Amino acid sequence: MDKITLVIHGGAGTISQSMPSSKKHEIHQHLTVALQQGYQVLVDGGSAQDAVVASIVVLEDCTSFNAGCGSVLTHEGNIAMDASIMRGSDKQAGSICGVRCIKNPISLARDIMEQSDHIMLMQEGAEKFAFELGYEAMEKEYFITKQRKNQLLTALKGDNLSHLSESIDGNLFYYSISYII
Repeated sequence: MDKITLVIHGGAGTISQSMPSSKKHEIHQHLTVALQQGYQVLVDGGSAQDAVVASIVVLEDCTSFNAGCGSVLTHEGNIAMDASIMRGSDKQAGSICGVRCIKNPISLARDIMEQSDHIMLMQEGAEKFAFELGYEAMEKEYFITKQRKNQLLTALKGDNLSHLSESIDGNLFYYSISYII
């Protein structure tokens, strides 16, 4: 097998200077597990796309990252997850935006790329497509963590224009993540 290179990141600002070293260690452990999952897929003969999805699913299932479980909340305190995946060899892409109840958004983005004529589906359309494929709806509480609730409350306390931003953009999304193969 050729040399394997797999690169991931846990999002901007995930590890702060003031964070306890035990929390930093925990985050590094999750990143290591994500890399190991993707690496194992490649060692076992899987595609780069399979490896990326396997790695990202680990991050989406971990509350330390702002993807999937642990997503940053919208201004209104809701979940609105985005994901995209692109394959350079044939210029195919799939993406979702504003999804509220799908456990692993990256898997749905991949299914859109491989099982539909669309490049992007959003909100209800993306969720309907997911349910047609057999995805299970997760309750909102699955995605929301105490850390993200506190983060939103802190942001709202310092937002003197919160009523203005709500009226201008009622669907303000704080979450966005992309995956490129």
